[in-house]
Amino acid sequence: MPRHDRARLAANARASIASAAARLMAEDGITDFHLAKKKAARQLGLPDNTGFPDNAEVEAELRTYRAIYQDEEHTALLRSLRQTALELMQLLADFRPYLIGSVLDGTAGEHSSIDILLFADSAKEVEIFLLNRNIDFEHADPRNDRAEAVLVVQTEEADANLVIFPPQWERTSFKHRDGRPRERARIEAVTALLREEAGE
Repeated sequence: MPRHDRARLAANARASIASAAARLMAEDGITDFHLAKKKAARQLGLPDNTGFPDNAEVEAELRTYRAIYQDEEHTALLRSLRQTALELMQLLADFRPYLIGSVLDGTAGEHSSIDILLFADSAKEVEIFLLNRNIDFEHADPRNDRAEAVLVVQTEEADANLVIFPPQWERTSFKHRDGRPRERARIEAVTALLREEAGE
């Protein structure tokens, strides 16, 4: 088979996997990109050595899917998640919070969690702060080696992962697994985002 035909077939397979993975994430509540891509490839009957799309391609398809099939419902859910995130960030303002992840980038669904970066001299500081306000939390395993701790706080809308880093990491650019810079937003930016959504 000519090389350009192989390239076209590979591109078509990637696009099909991205689309099917986005549907699985939207409908079945899968939040792990790699798992969604694996399931999508299996559903499509593609061979094991098929090249997967990157997460950005799946995210683009996920936004498109939600805009077409879940528009009003998704918009209301996203606004609610962002409002909850903002309230948490305001509460934790002393720890220089940043919103990251699917709630910020707009791909969050009903099974998504709220992800907030905090910067503190020690995780104990944040724990004591929460305990003094009678806010229950659990520990989770950090997915980043540099994180001191992840505290999970339950809210009415979703679980919130408070990912705590030492202060010196605040100026560091965090990246996705595929190398893209990870978007993050301070309180002011999240407030502006909610105002924009409300048409203010």
